[in-house]
Amino acid sequence: MKIKVLRIAMGLMAISSLLLTSCSSDDGGPDTDEPTCSDGIMNGDETGIDCGGSCSECEDTNLTGSLSEDRTLDASKTYTLTTTFSIESGATLTIPAGTKIVADVESGDETSTYIVVQKGAKIDIQGTSSNPVEMTSANEEPGDWGGLVIAGNATTTEGTDAVAEVGSIVYGGSDDTDDSGSISYLIIKYAGAQINSESQYNGLTLYAVGSETTIDNVAIIDGKDDGVEFFGGTVSASNFYLENNEDDAVDWTEGWSGTLTNTYVVHTIEGFSTAVEADGENGNPTLANFTAISTTGGTALQFKKTSGATITGLSLAGYDTTVDMKDDGPLTNVQIDGADADPELSYIATPSVDIDSFSWVNSSTTAESSVLTGTLTSELTLDADIKYFLDSTFSVEEGGKLIIPAGTEIVADVESGDETSTYIVVQKGGEIDVQGTAANPVIMTSANETAGDWGGLVIAGNATTTEGTDATAEVGQISYGGSDDADSSGSISYLIIRYAGAQINSESQYNGLSLYAVGSGTTIDNVAIIDGKDDGVEFFGGTVSASNFYLENNEDDAVDWTEGWSGTLTNTYVVHTIEGFSTAVEADGVNGNPTLANFTAASTTGGIALQFKKTSGATITGLSLTGYDTTVDMKDAGPLANVQIDGADADPELSYIATPTVDIAAFAWVNSETEIETSVLSGSLTADLTLDADITYYLAQTLSVESGATLTIPEGTSIIADVESGDETSTYIVVQKGAMIDIQGTEASPVVMTSSNESAGDWGGLVIAGNASTTEGTDATAEVGQISYGGSDDTDSSGSIKYLIIKYAGAQINSESQYNGLSLYAVGSGTTIDNVAIIDGKDDGVEFFGGTVSASNFYLENNEDDAVDWTEGWSGTLTNTYVVHSIVGFSTAVEADGFNGNPTLANFTAVSTEDGIALQFKKTSGATITNLYLDGYATLVDMKDSGPLANVQIDGADATVEGPYNTGTPVDVTLFDWATGN
Repeated sequence: MKIKVLRIAMGLMAISSLLLTSCSSDDGGPDTDEPTCSDGIMNGDETGIDCGGSCSECEDTNLTGSLSEDRTLDASKTYTLTTTFSIESGATLTIPAGTKIVADVESGDETSTYIVVQKGAKIDIQGTSSNPVEMTSANEEPGDWGGLVIAGNATTTEGTDAVAEVGSIVYGGSDDTDDSGSISYLIIKYAGAQINSESQYNGLTLYAVGSETTIDNVAIIDGKDDGVEFFGGTVSASNFYLENNEDDAVDWTEGWSGTLTNTYVVHTIEGFSTAVEADGENGNPTLANFTAISTTGGTALQFKKTSGATITGLSLAGYDTTVDMKDDGPLTNVQIDGADADPELSYIATPSVDIDSFSWVNSSTTAESSVLTGTLTSELTLDADIKYFLDSTFSVEEGGKLIIPAGTEIVADVESGDETSTYIVVQKGGEIDVQGTAANPVIMTSANETAGDWGGLVIAGNATTTEGTDATAEVGQISYGGSDDADSSGSISYLIIRYAGAQINSESQYNGLSLYAVGSGTTIDNVAIIDGKDDGVEFFGGTVSASNFYLENNEDDAVDWTEGWSGTLTNTYVVHTIEGFSTAVEADGVNGNPTLANFTAASTTGGIALQFKKTSGATITGLSLTGYDTTVDMKDAGPLANVQIDGADADPELSYIATPTVDIAAFAWVNSETEIETSVLSGSLTADLTLDADITYYLAQTLSVESGATLTIPEGTSIIADVESGDETSTYIVVQKGAMIDIQGTEASPVVMTSSNESAGDWGGLVIAGNASTTEGTDATAEVGQISYGGSDDTDSSGSIKYLIIKYAGAQINSESQYNGLSLYAVGSGTTIDNVAIIDGKDDGVEFFGGTVSASNFYLENNEDDAVDWTEGWSGTLTNTYVVHSIVGFSTAVEADGFNGNPTLANFTAVSTEDGIALQFKKTSGATITNLYLDGYATLVDMKDSGPLANVQIDGADATVEGPYNTGTPVDVTLFDWATGN
């Protein structure tokens, strides 16, 4: 009353010239047409504020302090919350529809700014869907204020009159039917003020609130801590929308036992905690219809201690962890749709809550989802912002059209046993339009991410097939086939299909993409099919063509066709890194002579590349195969002429290894982590380069390692000379003077240098030029490649070679000049060469042109000229050499020419099954040989130019032509099992 008197006195002083009367029941003041209650005095027919009445223009809009009497706010006003506003026991705060309350908080006051409904008090929030009540903050930052706190008199494991972790609020009692009022259509934003790491406010905090309290249609958005937290109590609530609250969307503890019905959680921010966190004793609350969606992974449901719940209608999408029993509590405490919770399940399902029921929230941030099922008889365009779930067959009927925009994701959510009934089918007369892009492909995948989870995409067309008109597919009783070869089933661009290939039985299976009699009017471009249980793509007749296909680790065939398919597949890349797949291509039935243009397939596990059954065939151009045990398999002995590969009949004896005709980089949009990379080596190397053993390298011309550079080749690396006819002599690797090579093969993983055609003389092998002495002098020019070699540094190092296999080298320039497997020009003694196998060369295995280098552990098999050759005064040592000759027409096991640098052969074994010459010495050449073993040669020692036998010392004596030289100890050939595969 003192305040009121003071205001009256002030009014009297301010307007003393007016006629004033005292307060009375009828106001007693002068009549006036205009209300003037803003002056603080009754006027006319007003009910004056000075008499305890109401005046809307004069009402205080600051919410602060304690409310001990009932109060109704005015929806036409915006209320400001600057500190704690406490509704005391016995009072009710009524908030009409459309009211807005704004927390206007100074920094540091966040935790003291909140609304609390104390035990015995009530709140009545009367929002509607068209006019919700809103509680927000002026700064619009998460954690700006403490939200709405309600303390009730129901039970809690903390007992009666417990003290809350926030605001010292007293809560809890024994009245489980306690009534704290009613909430309807309320939006709370930016709450969740942080006291410390253990104590925080939430958006809506419910302390021991009782079951007579009604809470319906609440949205809690952008909170710093939890959206809603139940501290014991029995209250139930429904229709909750919780978006981007940084800790938990829904949290409970202290034995809450109510029900939360129809909850929709959205997470589009990084770092949130959970969609649900439950702690403490298990009051077994119920979540009925709970949908949660994350675009950033995270944990969905977390249960601490012995907490639990009964959950029905659970739908989760996008979480990394679905169920987390934080303290190893029993999974039986958490019942989900009638079964114990299973952390291995995704719980992806049709959303059990319709996002449209929260349109009243007017949020611009939603991560929507939807389910595809049933039949589509009209045109439907999907929304790329929605994640779609396929939980059964979705059939695009005749006249229907399914349009799938770039970036759309469709997830097959399949219960065990339903795999073969879960697929998308475009029926005859229906259309599909997949509008993916390289930046935003369309993705069709499965929730369980296991091969065979679902049936993939099936398209049925009206083109011809050997099965006739209206044939019935082996899957789904789908009708296909007709007489319109130009039929169109739509368009597919940039589509990824994963985990398809559901198995009906041993004879019938779905594939990733199944094309039944699809016509040439259909366009299919840029498709990736990965980790399927059956085929990647299969053509059942039809005339459709397709291009740019990436097929990875499909367990049956990558590409399959039958029933007379006659289209073209252009630019296909197949990857096999799993055991047990069937083929890269399987063709069956009548030969419609389809075309494969640019087909690259690579396997790290062997297997069959191309298999043709019955009389099937194809025209194949640009074929590149790597790593298959069998290249062409005519399963039923069909004619090889039916399979034309690069203009010739298929040849199962050929490897078809070639430079990849399709660039793997063209499929970067797939973002696959499984790649078998290939690369081309060519040109000059002027800086250090280390190759990658996981990449297959192709030598397309000369690769020259220049002075100052080092080429490092790790163990297990494969280099394949891919040579066009006529380019053999320009295809080799050369290490120039001053350069180095470091071949790091091992017994288990040697480095391999070979050729794609696998024919002797395909390429020029490995050439090393050093700076040691040679009878040709300094900077001599090699007979091959105009390579400069020779100097005065006999200790020069050109690097190191260990465990190297060289095959099919020895390209022929002319009768006087040839490449070898390994050509060593004036290589110095600082170079180390150990464990080298040179096999099936057209010319020499290894030839030393002067130099001082030594080498050891050489295996030389069926090189057509000489196994070991030297000239120009080579003076090094070759230790532990094994030569095999089982071909007619070779030259020698050893040929030595020119000036005698007296090199040493220590432990030299040579075996021939075809006679021939073992050791041949020209001019004045010679050697010191210890532990010589020769077997099977017609001529043991041949002094070609009648040089002195004394130049050739064998086991301490002058060489003799007669020998016999079979008493030495043979080099153990098993030392070379790493090269021979024995």
